[in-house]
Amino acid sequence: MVMATTTSTAANMSLASVTLEVADPEAARRFYSAFGVDTYIRLRASEAHSTGFRGFTLALTVSQPATVDSFVGAAVDAGATVLKPAAKSLWGYGGVVQAPDGTIWKIATSAKKDTGPATREIDEIVLLLGVEDMKASKQFYVGRGLSVARSFGGKYAEFAAGQSSPVKLALYKRRGLARDLGVPADGTGSHRIVLAGTADAFTDPDGFGWEAAASLAPTPS
Repeated sequence: MVMATTTSTAANMSLASVTLEVADPEAARRFYSAFGVDTYIRLRASEAHSTGFRGFTLALTVSQPATVDSFVGAAVDAGATVLKPAAKSLWGYGGVVQAPDGTIWKIATSAKKDTGPATREIDEIVLLLGVEDMKASKQFYVGRGLSVARSFGGKYAEFAAGQSSPVKLALYKRRGLARDLGVPADGTGSHRIVLAGTADAFTDPDGFGWEAAASLAPTPS
């Protein structure tokens, strides 16, 4: 059995915001507004080359299966592609969609039965970065000042959330993440995502770029 480990060390750096790089910001803004997640992300115009799996996903945790279906339905109606239809699993109920801009979103709940009508409420949103070497990447981020909240062996690590962003940051083995999303793990070019943190700019071992939060435009998309 893999045991979860925790640490109570206070973080002196945190994730402040998540910016998706998209070819058409206006079209992306319309999609994310209809999907219901526009307040969680920023958008930036980019024509950076990218093929295959971009190495990350944004995961929404909601209260019940009906709410999963509500978000998946809204995404599809707005132009998303279903990568994994919503279905029951050992851990609950969930599905995976890909936005028109290429970003992959997972919507899931640990509940297996509905307890009321569907809502549009999100309990938690987590940015999962696919990494090649979990130990090295986790040590890198701890060295940058992040505090590990949960860690499951060499498969998953979640960092303590800061007060400046509604999005939590977690690491997942890249091939395992791709398998969970139902896509091939191979990909080249830009990740098409920029993270802003409460520290100086840097690039992590897997090529994910961070900017100082102050360098981003102050108004979310």
